[in-house]
Amino acid sequence: MTQPLTLMGHVLLPAHAGGGGFDHAAVHAATGHVYVAHTANDAVDVLDPAARKHLFSVPDLKAVAGALVSDESQLVFTSNRGENTIGVFAPGADPKVSKIAVGLRPNGLAWDARRRLVLAANVGDPAVPHSYTLSMVDLDGGTMRHSIEVSGRTRWTVFDPEAQVFYVNVMQPSQIVVIDARSPDRVARTIAIPAAGAHGLDFDPATRRLFCACDAGVLVTLDAGTGKVLNEGKLSGVPDVVWFNAKRRQLYVAVGDPGVVDVFDTTTMKSLGTVTTEKGAHTTAFPPAGDSLIAFLPKSHRAALYRVET
Repeated sequence: MTQPLTLMGHVLLPAHAGGGGFDHAAVHAATGHVYVAHTANDAVDVLDPAARKHLFSVPDLKAVAGALVSDESQLVFTSNRGENTIGVFAPGADPKVSKIAVGLRPNGLAWDARRRLVLAANVGDPAVPHSYTLSMVDLDGGTMRHSIEVSGRTRWTVFDPEAQVFYVNVMQPSQIVVIDARSPDRVARTIAIPAAGAHGLDFDPATRRLFCACDAGVLVTLDAGTGKVLNEGKLSGVPDVVWFNAKRRQLYVAVGDPGVVDVFDTTTMKSLGTVTTEKGAHTTAFPPAGDSLIAFLPKSHRAALYRVET
């Protein structure tokens, strides 16, 4: 069976200055530049996969955990877990970063461009009561408009512009929380997940399906509107980042241990194979052209560049 991804090369990134490694990443479509949270360096590293080089880093983002790029709004958002803020800046070198206070230890990010509304899903602290929250940020006002308490530690989140809702994974109890952007001060509904530890999340707008990768080593596919479970598939281990490739109808699930990417055909939900990355590599970036995938390797502080083959 042909491997679904072919390794094309690497980009060396700055060495880790502290503990930890890389976290979530996103791609700026107009330039192809990749923005990755380098948690160990309190910075976002920016690389050019085409030129195969690191371009620059955006510093002073304490314990940065997430990066989100809006091509529609030409903005980059970061979740700065170590200082309980989100960062906002324009793509490009030497950006001016604005910071907005949010809840405790922000992680996942999603953006409603129409309402200029940012959702920051906060990891919280089990020792701090009521700290598992979602922060709804009015970007133009520069303030957190609402704080919504949820039942457990949050994971990743996506926005569905057609339904005008945010979907947010919650670890325990394992569920997807739905927030209606038109009433962003409350939970609209919840979707129970039949596997422990809802973690990575992505969405297929054409088929209205959610792909939820769970710590139990299970990939759950659901109907976004009804919450009905459509399929369950086996993963290679505890997953993290999930990306849906609309062009190739594929799904990529990063598994840090043993250090692989599980690839699925989203038409059949059958496995297309497993590609070895590096132990601890739990985060990837997906350029919207659909022809490549980038995995971040914490042990060797590199980005691995893969071509999509099938």
